[in-house]
Amino acid sequence: MADARHARLRRGGVAALQTCVVAALYFGSAKAGLLQQLVRGQVTPLWPPSGIALASLLLCGARIWPGVALGAFLANVSLGPSPMGVLAITAGNTLAPLCSYALLRRVGFRTELDRLRDALALISLGAFVGMLISATTGSTTVLLAGALNAHGFWPTWSVWWTGDAMGVLTVTPVLLLLSSARWPAHAPPSRWAEGLLLVAATVCVGLVDTSDKPLLFLGFPLLIWAAFRFQLAGAAPCALAVSTFAIFCAARGTGPFAGHDLLTNMIALQAFNGSAALTALLLGAVISERNQTEREIARACSQLAGMVARIPTGDHHPMFPGHESEQDEQTRQRPSPQS
Repeated sequence: MADARHARLRRGGVAALQTCVVAALYFGSAKAGLLQQLVRGQVTPLWPPSGIALASLLLCGARIWPGVALGAFLANVSLGPSPMGVLAITAGNTLAPLCSYALLRRVGFRTELDRLRDALALISLGAFVGMLISATTGSTTVLLAGALNAHGFWPTWSVWWTGDAMGVLTVTPVLLLLSSARWPAHAPPSRWAEGLLLVAATVCVGLVDTSDKPLLFLGFPLLIWAAFRFQLAGAAPCALAVSTFAIFCAARGTGPFAGHDLLTNMIALQAFNGSAALTALLLGAVISERNQTEREIARACSQLAGMVARIPTGDHHPMFPGHESEQDEQTRQRPSPQS
């Protein structure tokens, strides 16, 4: 009895700690995301809390939803148009990842992201469908509160939706991979050198992106390189870094975003970020699935070779009964000598 009570208290303590950690991560990432705000000080082209919320639900279960709600409330309490508006936006920001979580669990989503179907489910259900709730709830609340006019509803809604979706596409895969990452103890030095070279190249591309030169497309060869050589473990962080550099560039109005209005910059930015995230997820998942198939084929060939090696040689084969030679048939039918 005492052991069962102790186990319940321990589970409750772990759940409370996880809830607080999720709330803190949500609030901290929200403050970081608002540093690159582009629309009315409330809507950003990349909202990391949505990715953190969905990853937390996938890893810890639906029981940590109070952490998501608490983090969303703390993040919006100083931004909301009214107390009721803050509660409405908080509800939308909580229900959106919960909806995405339910849809992904329904289709058998695996957090390893080693199948193409998992990448497609995260893109379509986790990002595009689930985040409709937060975008619609938030934009409608701001409109009803009078902080937004009717002409600005759809632009704000589109930026809100794509920002939440981009948070899922760029942040959630990184957190899921970090949760199952293992230190490569037997990696050769050449592998480490290649990884460091990829990191250095990504940083250099970021420095070029934030300059006055419109060279954002240089990030795509890095994404392809990372996906082919490191699968999602390299492609997902690379996509997050490239997207962050692009957002920083758009916020400053430099590079390809110089000399354009807000709508044009938002279309270009979200098209680039979406393309980068889709490239990383789909290509990384396809390469992982291909490698897994190759390993299964090699294992099957090894087992078959072992079976063939154990087959005895000779005229009589135990695996093919009934296949007897003519001489064996005559010997079997010849009457035995009488003693």
